[in-house]
Amino acid sequence: MIARMQATWTLLLMLAALGWVLFAVPRSWALAAGGLAGAAALYGAVMGLEFALMQRVNRSDPAPRARAAQVLRAWWAEVVVALRVFCWDQPFRSRAHADWLPPAPTGQRGVVLVHGFLCNRGLWNPWFGRLRARGHAYVAVNLEPVFGSIDDYVPALESAVQRVQAATGAPPVLICHSMGGLAARAWLRACAGDARVHRVVTLGTPHRGTWAGRFSRAANGRQMALDGDWVGQLRGAEPAARAALFTCWYSNCDNIVFPTSTAALPGADHRWLPGVAHVEMARRPEVLAECLELLARAGVDKAEKFK
Repeated sequence: MIARMQATWTLLLMLAALGWVLFAVPRSWALAAGGLAGAAALYGAVMGLEFALMQRVNRSDPAPRARAAQVLRAWWAEVVVALRVFCWDQPFRSRAHADWLPPAPTGQRGVVLVHGFLCNRGLWNPWFGRLRARGHAYVAVNLEPVFGSIDDYVPALESAVQRVQAATGAPPVLICHSMGGLAARAWLRACAGDARVHRVVTLGTPHRGTWAGRFSRAANGRQMALDGDWVGQLRGAEPAARAALFTCWYSNCDNIVFPTSTAALPGADHRWLPGVAHVEMARRPEVLAECLELLARAGVDKAEKFK
């Protein structure tokens, strides 16, 4: 569903740009260029507002506050990455790479990839080839309904975990971006999945919710309100030892999940990534490289396969 929505939106924008050019060029090339530049500036300004709000809210957060140069670099990176993700990979290439479940176990740990809000499996396109080249079976879920409750995503994760475990003979690693980390926690709660997952890696997940969640009217968006009822109930239902399953990446330039420390989970293993924006985090080479290294260290041994 989200692919169709974003494809429609992208095509409408392209048609609007083409219509403007056809209208303006006979009158003035400068008029045509100015209109397109104005639209690009508006997009950059909206993105800039997110970073401005982030910086303001982060003033009271205990995590180190980003420097102006870091914010500027993260803003530009997110402008570029978001265009690629939301106007190409997700709307038009979300099925370019199929899930890979080898017919026989490779001896390597399998992976379930879980995207976040307003995303689909196309977010992970740069990951698929690298995972397959190293022998890691993977399933990348699509979380639907797009604007439904996070609890509604439990069956999709359950199916993915079962498929990867059947292909590898061992519990998988879950790698989750943003809301996907909350979906993983909801799955752990609903399915008592602690023994059925090797590790959960979260990238910019609003474990305590996010300040921006107050503006959402979607069910899952409201559930991500900062220190809201849903995240509070989730936290209250979790055994203390569960956090040890998690590795949490977080940044002081996350323009969606802020204050910064809301992406940390008490008791988890944390990875500090200063100066990196929200969607950009899932495309950073060092994040992919360290996740691949984690998977390499988590190879499947015979005792695990046959227990």
